[in-house]
Amino acid sequence: MRILLALLLFAASPLAAEPASKIFGKAKTPAPGAAQVFGSYAKGCHAGAVAFPVDGPNWAGMRLSRDRHWAHPSLADFLVRLSDRATEAGLTGLLIGDMGQARGGPMRSGHRSHQTGLDVDIWLRPMTTRPDAKARENLSSYDVVKGRRTLDKTLWAKSSARAIPLAAADPAVARIFVHPVIKRALCEATQPGARPWISKIRPWWGHDAHFHVRLACPAGSPECKNQQPPPAGDGCGKELDWWFTNEPYKPSDTPPKPPLTLDDLPKQCRAVVAAQ
Repeated sequence: MRILLALLLFAASPLAAEPASKIFGKAKTPAPGAAQVFGSYAKGCHAGAVAFPVDGPNWAGMRLSRDRHWAHPSLADFLVRLSDRATEAGLTGLLIGDMGQARGGPMRSGHRSHQTGLDVDIWLRPMTTRPDAKARENLSSYDVVKGRRTLDKTLWAKSSARAIPLAAADPAVARIFVHPVIKRALCEATQPGARPWISKIRPWWGHDAHFHVRLACPAGSPECKNQQPPPAGDGCGKELDWWFTNEPYKPSDTPPKPPLTLDDLPKQCRAVVAAQ
């Protein structure tokens, strides 16, 4: 009832014409009610988010000033599982980057997705010591890619890369985005029959210092829209070879898209952002 009332009150609000990133960026607490996801990863929002703890037995949150450590409960549960499994695999801990805003929605900078509480960036720099407040804001991750096509084997060996297959094997995970060089390294490191998880790992621009985990829509969120499943196959052949040509890096003639407004998001997002 509270969400419905907020929707009715907000419908005529002049705020509806503002960039949605500005509106959602002002929300510092989650929308009340049960955890729900509305819309898609790049056009959505969520209610009932939880603040993922900035410190755990084997993880630490980074860039806390951004206030992007809000998540659907299923993502919070996944991160606890993954950090435990990573520790069992020999890592000393994970550094957790951006998740989403308190009510999701578009962000002013940094991400097109991360709008539904189901995305998280995990640094390739592992947690060797617990960072203090200054380090959380200023420490950099490991950029394991030299240029566009070469793996920095020294940093790769020290990185948290062994957590990537562990994440991909989790049934809650829909996709993991990594730099093409990282995808190639994972393809080369395992035999085809030993890597049923690798099709979830997709090459994408800008993922040379972290891996981006995306969960599938959770139970109880009928208005959540999953991404189409990855193409058939392991993605280690011609599909990956394309990334090592010049084609992906040619300047685009397409003009930038205007900022999303509330009209671009599911109707429930008006209520989510207005709820008290």
